[in-house]
Amino acid sequence: MIPFLDIKAQYQSIKGEIDAAVLGVLASGQYVLGDEVAYFEQEFADYCNVKHAIAVNTGTSALHLALLAAGVGPGDEVITVPFTFVATVSAICYTGARPVFVDVEPVTLTMDPAEVEAKITPRTKAIVPVHLYGQMADMDAIEAIAERHGIPVIEDACQAHGAQYKGHRAGSIGLSGCFSFYPGKNLGACGEGGMVVTNDDDQAKTMRMLRDWGQEQRYHHLLKGFNYRMDAIQGAILRVKLRHLEAWTEARRTHARRYSSLLAGSTVLTTPVEAADRRHVYHVYAVRSRDRDGLQRLLSAEGIPSGLHYPIPVHLQKAHADLGYQAGDFPVSEAAAREVLSLPIYPEMPVRHVDQVVAALEYAYVS
Repeated sequence: MIPFLDIKAQYQSIKGEIDAAVLGVLASGQYVLGDEVAYFEQEFADYCNVKHAIAVNTGTSALHLALLAAGVGPGDEVITVPFTFVATVSAICYTGARPVFVDVEPVTLTMDPAEVEAKITPRTKAIVPVHLYGQMADMDAIEAIAERHGIPVIEDACQAHGAQYKGHRAGSIGLSGCFSFYPGKNLGACGEGGMVVTNDDDQAKTMRMLRDWGQEQRYHHLLKGFNYRMDAIQGAILRVKLRHLEAWTEARRTHARRYSSLLAGSTVLTTPVEAADRRHVYHVYAVRSRDRDGLQRLLSAEGIPSGLHYPIPVHLQKAHADLGYQAGDFPVSEAAAREVLSLPIYPEMPVRHVDQVVAALEYAYVS
C-alpha cells in the first residue's frame, strides 16, 4: 500500500530535533506564544521577505484576522474563487461580509483576473486570490485591478509555503498573506497553526491585538478580539521544520517533474502546468481526467490512494446556498471539481512509489 501522505516518515527523519524542541518548551513552562513563537515569527517573516509575521492558531484564523484588519465588516463584499477549500469563504462570512465569486482560469485553476473587475462594486472591500495546490495566482494582473479601485489584496497562501511569483514569495505581494500549518501542509505543525504576514506596520499591530483578546498590554483591551494565539510547542516544532522546508520543497518538485515526465503524452489525463513566471511547490499534484471517478476506483483496486481537492465547489455547497449561486455559474470551477484527482506526493516519498503510481495509472487506462 502506497501512502497518500506519510507524516510519520517526516517526523522520523528529524525526530531528534523535534523531540528536543518539544522538551525545551515543556521545561520552560511557557506554553502559549512566548519566545519560541516570537522566534518563529521572525524566521518565517525572513523566509517570506516581509517585515511582520503574526502567528495564530489556524489558517482560517489567519484569513479572518487579515480581513478584519483590512477593515472588512458586515455589509461589505469580498471577491474570491469558488474552487478552494471552504475555509477561504468561511473566513469572509465570519466578518459579516458577502463572498462574491469569480471563476478560476483553466490552466492553473487560480483566480481568473479577467473576471474580477466586472464584480467590483462600491461595497467591495477586498480581493482574496487563492494560491491553489501550491501555485500562485497571476498577482500582477490582480494587483493592477486592485490598485485601480483602491481595494486591498489578501493572499490565501495556505497551500503555498515557499511558492513564488516572478521571484516574490507567496504572501509578500498583497496587503497581507495567510498561511495554514495544518499537519499535512508543506510546512505542517504537529497540530493546528497559522500565520499572517504583512509589510504594513498598522496591519501587523492590529492583528497582534486581535489574536490576543484585543489587548495591547495585559488587561488593556482596545479591540474586541479573539483567542487565536499559537501554542509554544507548535512554534518550536515549526522553527525546526522551517529549516528543512526548502529541501522538502525541492523533493516535492522532483517528484512532480517525474510524474509529469512519465505521464507526458497521455490521452486519458492531463498533468498540472507550472506557469513560466512561477515556482510551484506542489502541495497537491493534481491530474485531470474526464473519467476521474472511474480512474480513482481503478487506482484504489491497485492499492493506490488518491484525493479529491475539491469535489464540490463552494458556490454549490449547501452551507452557502444563501448566496444564491446555481450550477453553471462557474463552469471552469465545476469542470475542475468533476475532473481533478490528486496523486500521492510528499518529500520523503520513495521514487519507486512515483513509478508504481504511474504504472498503476497506465494499467488502469490501458486495461
